Amino acid sequence: MKRTLLYLTALIMLSSSCNKEELPDCPTLGNGNGNGTGECDKSKLPVVMVHGFLASGDTYANQAMRFLANDLCDDYVYAFDWNTLNQGGGDNNAILLDEFIDNVLEVTGAAQVNLAGHSAGGGLGYTYLSNATRAAKVNAYAHVGSGAQDGAAGPNEDVPTINIWSPDDLIVQSADINGAENVMLPGLDHYEIATSAPTFEAMYNFFYGEMPSTSTLIPESNVDVSGRVLTLGENEPRAGATVRIFEVDSETGFRISSNPDHTVTADNNGHWGPVSVTPNTNYEFEVTTAVPGDRRIFYYREGFVRSNPLVYLRTLPPPGSFVSLLFAGLPNSADQSVLTIFAANQGISSGRDVLMINEFELSTPEFCDPENNTIALFMYDGNNNGETDLTSQGLFGQFPFLSSADVFFSPSPQATIECELNGKKLNVENKASNEGIIIAVFD
Repeated sequence: MKRTLLYLTALIMLSSSCNKEELPDCPTLGNGNGNGTGECDKSKLPVVMVHGFLASGDTYANQAMRFLANDLCDDYVYAFDWNTLNQGGGDNNAILLDEFIDNVLEVTGAAQVNLAGHSAGGGLGYTYLSNATRAAKVNAYAHVGSGAQDGAAGPNEDVPTINIWSPDDLIVQSADINGAENVMLPGLDHYEIATSAPTFEAMYNFFYGEMPSTSTLIPESNVDVSGRVLTLGENEPRAGATVRIFEVDSETGFRISSNPDHTVTADNNGHWGPVSVTPNTNYEFEVTTAVPGDRRIFYYREGFVRSNPLVYLRTLPPPGSFVSLLFAGLPNSADQSVLTIFAANQGISSGRDVLMINEFELSTPEFCDPENNTIALFMYDGNNNGETDLTSQGLFGQFPFLSSADVFFSPSPQATIECELNGKKLNVENKASNEGIIIAVFD
């Protein structure tokens, strides 16, 4: 069995980021109504979506916006954040998901929910539905890019189940499931199987008995964004974090003004916003937590086409975290920048994708092996020789989805780092690593 699959099956456990009292503040999509027209359809059951290993609820940002574009009410779309690194074991994570679903039912007044689980979240879905009392709360279940099972979900294989998988998913080896509706989508990698439009169409049709009217992200003229500040991996909220939002010049990545367009503070559950932004405009999100020792993070985002409160701003894992050693070696100096490329809706695979950073191609087998399904690529001068050696470094190669490359970025003088993924360009400023870590997010 593959190394990555072993990690996925071994590192699945514990905690949600929302409890019963907090659920109304948990992330939903939209700005008051499902499709922005003042109308939504409460006859459609709420949907609860569960992410996989090392991920967060923003895995489902595009899917949630698609549900809203098809008239679901914004308080009917939920992402369940949980800690996929805690190896507490047992049924604790399913119990927490049950509490979450109970609160969704209470808030919405619905009798049941539709449930989706991707990757490790699919394992959690099957565990959750193995209990008859819990299974009764679920109308239908979507098993997405997760492991093959002996039968449909439920204690007696009686929960209607759709199994959506891809033969080109090189992280989890899936197959048809007896008793389930099986949808095979060739050409999609492990992360795309969670984020793609064909997956949405299959889920929507299965949940509601009809094809969606659209699977595109319908633009809105009034765009609000909000989200959460959480630690990478554990999804631990960073209460009191300050988020400063700057419009940036798309050609240079430099701030238009030294004064932020918005300054907001994350609440006790890590929620920030909403704030209004200009559609199709690039922004930088500067994240400073209230926790001593936390590194500042600078997120650069492509322009938003519609309202999205699943804009997650992850900070590095704290000391003592299961994966903290991965990041302990990141430079923290005035002599170089640290840049991370985050692909929000697909892996980056050599032979299929092209990632260029300045004049260097990083979409090579060493850094973007298809079997790794690279989502986040960390670039810095690991040997401090002031040169780009294009060698891998650190412990990143021991985990799926993460990779690293020796690339030197001088932080002085002020300059633009040109990032391009499959023809999409996102330019960022070369900030020194002792100021913070730069993350360029490709949607």
